[in-house]
Amino acid sequence: MDQTSLGMAAGTIVLVIAVIGVTAHYLRERRRADLLRNLDHHEWWQRTRSRR
Repeated sequence: MDQTSLGMAAGTIVLVIAVIGVTAHYLRERRRADLLRNLDHHEWWQRTRSRR
């Protein structure tokens, strides 16, 4: 292999790893935001108490 194709192969591998990392980070943050949104029961508690 010449240096150009070796560099292209190494760069492609690095970019694939970076895309996987960014995607995993995005999904993890999205999941965290959903869990934090579901922990906020204060509004739910006020809505059920005001119906009485």
